[in-house]
Amino acid sequence: MGVPKRYPAIEPYDQGFLDVGHGHRVWYEVSGNPAGRPALALHGGPGSGSSPRLRRSFDPDAYRFIQLDQRSCGRSTPSAADPGTDLAANTTHHLIGDIERLREHLGIDRWLVWGGSWGVTLALAYAQRYPGRVGAMVLVSVTMTRPRDVRWLYRHAGRLFPAEWARFRAGGGGADDLVAAYDRLLNAHPDPAVRAQAALDWCAWEDAVVSLEAGWTPDPRYEDPAFRMTSARLCAHYFSHAAWLDDGELLRNAGRLAGIPGVLIHGRLDLGSPPDVPWQLAQAWPDAELHLVSTGHLGGQEMTERMMAALDRFARGATWAPRGGLRRS
Repeated sequence: MGVPKRYPAIEPYDQGFLDVGHGHRVWYEVSGNPAGRPALALHGGPGSGSSPRLRRSFDPDAYRFIQLDQRSCGRSTPSAADPGTDLAANTTHHLIGDIERLREHLGIDRWLVWGGSWGVTLALAYAQRYPGRVGAMVLVSVTMTRPRDVRWLYRHAGRLFPAEWARFRAGGGGADDLVAAYDRLLNAHPDPAVRAQAALDWCAWEDAVVSLEAGWTPDPRYEDPAFRMTSARLCAHYFSHAAWLDDGELLRNAGRLAGIPGVLIHGRLDLGSPPDVPWQLAQAWPDAELHLVSTGHLGGQEMTERMMAALDRFARGATWAPRGGLRRS
């Protein structure tokens, strides 16, 4: 494979806010071909927001490409950067409902669902709830947000970065459950200076875990205090509750994805979500194919090549049968 050639940059032809209740308005935008195959992208984080760059991975002639900013991040309101924003109505189940509401709002019957990092967990949870609405899935840097996965990322991975983890642990007061400790600091502590320092410490650890990857540079988004607070608050909120999923739920319910073709692309050098995570999922999902590539969590050339090849294949080389199965054209 050569250097992946991305599609030209494009702008949305439709965008706006969708009122999803509980005082939340979710920002969405649609680009590409209005008559094309619908495809939804679920961003990572939680709290990262959608990226215009992702549009360049989807053939604009073939796809009607939909992006949304999940509750309280990106352009969605109210923002988690505001300490007064209550996160009680911000859970995985609320996000699943938002996705369905957006699908209905846009008049879409079925769509391809793309997910990256945290967005994979959300995509799997959505597809298992509404399998009849998903025609295919392309998932990169796979996560399932099980308690063991959260413990790995925020405790055991510290063995690989001892100095950085010592600082992260100190920022959480040395608690045994650091994710819960940071959740309390970020969402309940009355002192704004303490909350700000907790967000800084959280994001410093997130950056450390990917710092060994080829071409890594510090994430410039973490220089923005509002982004730091949004990202840290939402991550700690979701991960301290294991995404409101029962332990192992996404694996146990993988049979619900039967008939939905999936492509899983994951870095062998991913230190935040080790390769056994997508491997276990591929064993339980009858229609998934797994590609382990020589990258880390942030991806790289090989991951991009595999992802765009899968998207192009689903755009032109296959059609979805109504309500299940893949019918070759």
